[in-house]
Amino acid sequence: MPGVKLTDALRQEYSQLFDTCVIRASRLAEVEQIVGQLIANRPRYEGVQAVTGVPWPMVAVAHNMEAGLSFSGHLHNGDLLSARTVHVPAGRPKTGAPPFTWEASAADALGMHHLDADTDWALPGMLYQLEAYNGWGYRLFHPHVLSPYLWSASEHYTSGKYVQDGTWSDTAVSKQCGAAVLLRRLAERGTIDFLDQPAPEPQGPPLVVSFSKKRSKDPDQVAAVERLQEWLNTHTGIFVLVDGVPGPRTSDAFQRVTGTFLPGDPRG
Repeated sequence: MPGVKLTDALRQEYSQLFDTCVIRASRLAEVEQIVGQLIANRPRYEGVQAVTGVPWPMVAVAHNMEAGLSFSGHLHNGDLLSARTVHVPAGRPKTGAPPFTWEASAADALGMHHLDADTDWALPGMLYQLEAYNGWGYRLFHPHVLSPYLWSASEHYTSGKYVQDGTWSDTAVSKQCGAAVLLRRLAERGTIDFLDQPAPEPQGPPLVVSFSKKRSKDPDQVAAVERLQEWLNTHTGIFVLVDGVPGPRTSDAFQRVTGTFLPGDPRG
């Protein structure tokens, strides 16, 4: 994209931000609701993937950011499919006649951004394409604010946004759930993997806790579970919600790292 190239340093930045992404507790229920809808809509996103080669998670999170998950809006910017787009980018799709199908419009939007099966879809590449999809205004002109298009609803973002095209506010707060945050939660749920995130080599953990689907009433036990979850998240390809519950997802991650499930896990 003009102005910003995907350098090794930028790849490292995206990876580090994703690995340390913590969803704000106050937004977790909202994130969960959206992620549930993304998963429910997966067949339609996979249909677009089959035509364009763009991975369905990229299509899914762009759909949420641009059209609020409405299948009546263009993937370009959310304008109604009953006509060509009015807002930037205006006049899309350039071919065909309205009303457009959501799938046809989605293919046009992705093609306009030159996205296809040959695009770099490793984790940093996907985050780069998502930031490019929204534009480089934050990175180029307000670098003190990480783009809320990616990081809103996480602890990486507090405030600062464009309230309209070309109008900036340091105090305005994005109400959306960022695309990277949604990808992080999809990864935590085990719904998606990334091309550059191979399974970790087994090694010893710092602390073992017992399997349970419930959060302990003992604060020390909860803290121990959270430390284990934080440690699991330091491993490539592991994404676990730090919630103090040593349940199936934590046990699965533990098994990927160490080769065994948590003590007390019936699968072990």
